[in-house]
Amino acid sequence: MATISAGVLAFRRRPSGIEVLLVHPGGPFWRNKDDGAWSIPKGELDHEEALNTAAIREFVEELGPAAVPMPPPPDGLTELGSVRQAGGKIVHAFAVEMDINTGAVESNLVAVFWPPRSGRSIAVPEIDRAEWFDCDTARVKINRAQAAFIDRLLERHEVSGA
Repeated sequence: MATISAGVLAFRRRPSGIEVLLVHPGGPFWRNKDDGAWSIPKGELDHEEALNTAAIREFVEELGPAAVPMPPPPDGLTELGSVRQAGGKIVHAFAVEMDINTGAVESNLVAVFWPPRSGRSIAVPEIDRAEWFDCDTARVKINRAQAAFIDRLLERHEVSGA
């Protein structure tokens, strides 16, 4: 059975066009990876948790309460559908128009085994940074499968991403 995650693609309007918020995973494995390594803030569902509720919970966990002091209500999200990533994980996404102060981002910590197969675990931030990108740049930075969320966002809001 495939792992299921849910997340939020935050966007904001600028004179130059739409910008989307992406996060970069933390930890030594991701340290020198950039293009294709970024993601929407997302995570796995808790037992019987609704997709939109999980998406908001993960959004706040990854960005921190200082960056998201007023989380969007579940009915304030626009559904962007789902994608299947190369590893088989299914990601469901929702969009919300919201400006996030990336300087206030403080991610939760997660345990990872490092070095691989060592049996040793270290605590690392789930994300090491969050940044706003114009849509063309975001399509290069984001996990290839998740790029569809940017296109769906632009279609649903009938806006130009340039």
